[in-house]
Amino acid sequence: MIKLSKTSWLLITIGFFVITFASLGVIRSQQVHQHNQLSEELASAQLKLKGVRLEQLSYQQGELEKGLSQTISQFEAARAMLSQPIESIATSSILFDIAEAYGVEVTEISSSGPASDDLEGIPCSVLSLIARVEGEVPDLVSFITKLNGDLATGVVKSVVISIPEMTGEEKASVNIRLVIYTYQGD
Repeated sequence: MIKLSKTSWLLITIGFFVITFASLGVIRSQQVHQHNQLSEELASAQLKLKGVRLEQLSYQQGELEKGLSQTISQFEAARAMLSQPIESIATSSILFDIAEAYGVEVTEISSSGPASDDLEGIPCSVLSLIARVEGEVPDLVSFITKLNGDLATGVVKSVVISIPEMTGEEKASVNIRLVIYTYQGD
């Protein structure tokens, strides 16, 4: 074994403490640098959070939910209106009732039967009717206008009016193509 003098032991001890303090200094320096970096990131995040107004976001969320609710209720109402089966729609009855009210006569009515089609992307059954109606021209015009307004799920697609010459006893007539839509979904 090697004998060391007191001076050697003193130098070894001082060297050990210098190395230990230097290592602790480096570690502390890294901790301070990391602490400063985290403080900057925290300050940046707090600044971003101040920019976000939670009340405004809550208000916007409420408005969007309200709009969605209204849209859903409108959709449900439209679907319910279109969901009536074709058999339950008294189209011919409505047609004859309106004709009677306006003093015109339905002389012919025919249908090609139900078919399938899309109405603005919604699957529907479609019933196409063709009717021939006779009467005075102003009465025929009023009849068509009323018919188009009274059929909630139907629309007058085309109208062809025939007006006879003034000398004959013939009445004016109109050929109407009417389409009734019924919702097919669910």
